[in-house]
This record gives sequence, C-alpha cells and structure tokens, in this order.
Amino acid sequence: MASVRSPSAVLGNFRATSYRLAAWRQRCCYHSYEYSQPPPFPPAESAILSAAIAHVPGYGFTTDALRLGARDAGYMDVSTNLLPRGVFDLVNYHLVTQRLALKNSVQFAAAEEQGKRLGTGAKVRALTLARLRANGPILHRWHEALAIMAQPSYAPASLAELARLADEIWYLAGDESVDSSWYTKRASLSAIYSASEVFMTQDMSKDFVETAQFLDSRLGDVMKIGGFVGALTAWADYTAHSTVNVLRSKGIRI
Repeated sequence: MASVRSPSAVLGNFRATSYRLAAWRQRCCYHSYEYSQPPPFPPAESAILSAAIAHVPGYGFTTDALRLGARDAGYMDVSTNLLPRGVFDLVNYHLVTQRLALKNSVQFAAAEEQGKRLGTGAKVRALTLARLRANGPILHRWHEALAIMAQPSYAPASLAELARLADEIWYLAGDESVDSSWYTKRASLSAIYSASEVFMTQDMSKDFVETAQFLDSRLGDVMKIGGFVGALTAWADYTAHSTVNVLRSKGIRI
C-alpha cells in the first residue's frame, strides 16, 4: 500500500486543485470531440493492466496485483517494469477505462423515446452517478487509490485525468457552450465529483443511495451559489479533509 508523507502535504495537493482547475480560465486543455484519440495504452501495458485490475478486489492496488496480471497475460513478472509509474499506472488504467466506458454505459435515447425529455443537468447527473458506481466492485480498495493519487509525484496526472472526466461528462450530456462557462462548469463538476467519490468510500447504503443524495445536494448547491471560486474552494477543502479522514480510518498513518 502506498504511503502519504504528511497531512499538510495531502491537504496541499487537494487545495491545489482549485488553482490547477482555475488555469482552465486561461486555456482549454481538453476537448473530447476535437481529437481522434489513439488507444490509451500500448498493447503490452494494456494486456497486463487489464488482467491486473481483476486482481484488485483481492490484492488491492499493489505490485502483487500487477505481477499476477502479468502472469495472466502471459508475461514474466519482470514485465511489470514496462509500467514506469508502478501501481499508479494501475490506478490510472481504472480511471481512464471507466471514463471511456461512459459513452456506452449511459444511454439517453430510450428515455427520450418514452417522452422523458432529459435536460443537460439530468444527463450530467446520470453520467456522474454512473461513473461513481463504476467504483463499486473495488470500493473497499479505493482508499489505496486515493493514497496513491495524493502523492506529490502523481497528483498532477490525477488532476489532469479528473479534468478529462469532467469534460467527457459535459460533452456526453450535450453541452455546447463555448464561452467562459465551459471552464466553470467543468471545474465545478470536478470538485463535485471528487467530493462525492470520497463520500462514497464511507457509504454503506444499498445501491449507494446516500451517495446519490450527496451528489444531488452538491449539484443543487452549485445552482444556488453560482459562484465558481467559493464553491470550488469549499469542495476542495471538503475533499482534502475527508480524504485524510478516510485514509486514517483505513490505518494509513498520516
């Protein structure tokens, strides 16, 4: 299991979210519909990681899971050296593949054919909840992923993937904004998703009903607050403190 240096370092990493996401005001860093995306991982890495992710429920986000994945994929244990970031590559594989799976996991056509016209907000909610629920099978191991992503060397890549997830959700929901709201919508959704993800690690309700309620409340808050900086800072602070508490509850010394 990965270690975390100190509470202040973890808090600093998550507070930095507001500054990194605010940089979107200066430039658009990702448009899912403007680029023809190559396969996200080279074949050998993809084979090892896709096999290793199946071992996460039992072994966690660990080198053991990676070694077992390499064997299952027909490679020697030493082949895990193909993964320069080690267990973070396993975390990142889950993040990327689940983001890319969203376009096929949530379908709105059937609902609209039945006369249930869904607005953009309803679609954003459905997509965000679908992505959260995709963590379900490995939720008991997600505190390990949080600890890994909180490490200073991996925080930038984690935040970049979070930005891509927010953009993907808004794009799939049909958002066509091209003004400054493009940035604020995605930054706010990134903060909401992060807070909901941390909340979900402690959710014992059936089908994660309490997480859905938490998400609805946060989405409602952004409509009431309307302010980008205040809302984002508040959720960044919530995520930081909650993540520290979650990791401590799991026995990680920080």
